Amino acid sequence: MNSHERALYKTLKGIIVSYRKGPKTQNPKECLLRFPGVETDEAAGRLIGRKVAWPVEERRCRGKIVALHGKNGIVRARFNKGVPGQALGSWAEIIG
Repeated sequence: MNSHERALYKTLKGIIVSYRKGPKTQNPKECLLRFPGVETDEAAGRLIGRKVAWPVEERRCRGKIVALHGKNGIVRARFNKGVPGQALGSWAEIIG
């Protein structure tokens, strides 16, 4: 990975697509994120381990990208607090 790609991955913003769901449950601490321009599992694999944040004026949820979700570039992030429903469809950014 060259310096241009490294800088690109530090400033990425992704969309919170959904909570991680099971047949009868959903886990608000784990969310699925889609980043524009990241379309394959190889590109998304480079994001694993990065810290991510969902910014709001009074509340900031921080988390970490922990795994891939499928082969289309979607990743799974685990947050320290449950992400509220208002966050679905909004932007989360990589902070480190």
